[in-house]
Amino acid sequence: MTNIAILGFGVVGSGVADLITNNYAEVKKFGGDDINIKYILDLRDFPDSPFSDRIVHDFNVILDDESVSVVIEVMGGSHPAYEFTVSSLKAGKSVITSNKEVVANFGDEFLKLANENRVSYRFEASVGGGIPVISPMISCISQNKIKEVRGILNGTTNYILTKMFTFGDSFEAALKDAQDKGYAERNPDADVLGIDAARKIVILSALATGSLVSVDGVYAEGITAIRKSDVLCAEKLGCSIKLLGRCVCTEDKPYIFVSPFMLRSDSALSGVCGVYNAVEVVGEPLGNVMFYGKGAGAGATASAVVGDLMQIMRYGAIANPVFTKSESVKDFSEFECERYFAFDIGAEDKISEIFGKVNFIESEECAFIAPKMSETCAKSRVEALSAIGVKLLSTIRIL
Repeated sequence: MTNIAILGFGVVGSGVADLITNNYAEVKKFGGDDINIKYILDLRDFPDSPFSDRIVHDFNVILDDESVSVVIEVMGGSHPAYEFTVSSLKAGKSVITSNKEVVANFGDEFLKLANENRVSYRFEASVGGGIPVISPMISCISQNKIKEVRGILNGTTNYILTKMFTFGDSFEAALKDAQDKGYAERNPDADVLGIDAARKIVILSALATGSLVSVDGVYAEGITAIRKSDVLCAEKLGCSIKLLGRCVCTEDKPYIFVSPFMLRSDSALSGVCGVYNAVEVVGEPLGNVMFYGKGAGAGATASAVVGDLMQIMRYGAIANPVFTKSESVKDFSEFECERYFAFDIGAEDKISEIFGKVNFIESEECAFIAPKMSETCAKSRVEALSAIGVKLLSTIRIL
């Protein structure tokens, strides 16, 4: 019998309990053992829940029970998730989490503790919801030299951008629709400013490079500046616009950042729409491989959590990856790419003086694609035009 405890009985926690209960035969068959949800930790009582008799309010009840071998942390946030995770690992309990914030901030410490105490720390659900991407990166493709990991890592922003393309909505209208449908929080900043995606690309970059960098050191640009006119220009170019998290490996340090990109139609990520997520890994000798599926929701996230649970039940304390803490990120100002610009109408001659010959897009603005240049170079050219009275309306990187 495997006794487990669930920390947090919100959308994900209740989804985990329901999945274990409803698919008990399947979970037991692969896990090779009976499962008992012995405790569920939450501040609230749930008198109408079928799990009401498992609810406890004191974490120490779980910590002191030696029969509990696996703790599932689905609380969200850094604290007290951090303290509960450290205590559980030190007590010899394996920990499974869907909490990208705590993994991105403290994953190196947790993995070290797990290895020291011969238990598992698993976090498949922290990136991509139900998409199996972390386990393959740890095992199936870890023998490759990873050149890049890039992905659509946030379902809320992908839904908003899809609405803007499909129905011509403004950003504000698409955001409200996402909130009305429950895809976006009342305060959507973590999603639309790229913070959520930054945490996820930090986790994926650690799997690619072995180094866990600070989220605060990652350049993150969200989608709040994307306009309907940008969408129209992208369509004329045969492109879509997606918010990407990217880890681009170089000879020394990786570029790690989040930014909107115009994607050409031949990009594998271009057709990923709605609340779906996708992660593309470029490796040597593997080439390109993509993982795709629902990136959020109780069912998808619970599926990944219970998948980790079955692995622990079947194989015991699996060897954990090792992350080293690092501040070593390549200066984003050096990153080079093509980009789309839109300036005030009537500034063609001045633009050509600064950028050289460019092909303007048929538009109500002075819109064009500039050749590959660094962030520093792009900024200096925009500043040069601003100094002579030409206003930048929009710029989007191109992949």
